[in-house]
Amino acid sequence: MTSTADLALTTRGLRKSYGKRLALDGLDLSVPSGVVYGFLGPNGAGKTTTMRLLTGLLHPDSGSIELLGRPFKRGDRKRLFSVGALVESPSFYPYLSGRQNLSALAATGAPVPDGRLDELLELVGLRERRKDKVSGYSLGMKQRLGIAGALLSDPKLLLLDEPANGLDPAGIVAMRETLRRLAAAGKTVFVSSHLLAEVRVLADVVGIITAGRLVREGTLDSLLQDQGLVRARVPRAQVAVARRLLERVAKTDGDSTTEGDSWLAVHVEPNRAGEINRLLAEAGIYASALESGTDLEMLFLELTGGGAPSSEGTFGVAGASVAPGPDSQGPAA
Repeated sequence: MTSTADLALTTRGLRKSYGKRLALDGLDLSVPSGVVYGFLGPNGAGKTTTMRLLTGLLHPDSGSIELLGRPFKRGDRKRLFSVGALVESPSFYPYLSGRQNLSALAATGAPVPDGRLDELLELVGLRERRKDKVSGYSLGMKQRLGIAGALLSDPKLLLLDEPANGLDPAGIVAMRETLRRLAAAGKTVFVSSHLLAEVRVLADVVGIITAGRLVREGTLDSLLQDQGLVRARVPRAQVAVARRLLERVAKTDGDSTTEGDSWLAVHVEPNRAGEINRLLAEAGIYASALESGTDLEMLFLELTGGGAPSSEGTFGVAGASVAPGPDSQGPAA
């Protein structure tokens, strides 16, 4: 078990209610230092409530939060100068350039060396567009500018709510590369996301919550070691026979159909793909393709009772703030 000295963020017994509705029911998180931590849960599980508590936008009814080894309590907003955060919707002055917006944001928090602005614009891939008005920025560019704003004070911990929300595939890849570089530099990146496939390739450690409680936490490798899957593509006319045969080995699900063939998913370790292929061949069923791997979605659905992952909120700046510009939506209630 990771010692508390090696943790960048912890919560213990965190509870929060909205009237009679319980949003968090004793949430315990342990986020190691220097990793990308993927925070997953179905719609209404409490992800956005957690993000708001971690950034001081809300206060817990009970329980404790530690950020970078120190308690985080009501009235500790200055502590967020050492924690970068994006929650809700990023608000910028549309008539100012990207660099001017960063300068305005820097003026509201701890002192920032002037050269830091250009360093961050380079990091998030906006150096060439730094003098352009934000009104001409795409959603992905605004997201990256928001991350630059969250990094102004060179924080050791970065809290991000749905950083890939609304991005096209190229934007998601660019965002992923940026976050991985930050983790490689020793920062801890805590990402709340509904994109299971993206978390699978981005995160080192995953926490899954449902109904306001943590149901599983650990490295991806440890979580998925028992979630192996082998998929076999067989002729549609032989699906029923193949399924009965494979169910003698393990649970088998029907999958998609394509070009006259059907995929069957067998819940076994990936290294048993050869065994599956041999069983089919001995029965005169020849698979036209085999795939193997681990399945985060399978684990997620099992732990959350089938609830689909979903975004609970929008995305914005916390820790240091800019007076809302004309395009500001402000924090959600």
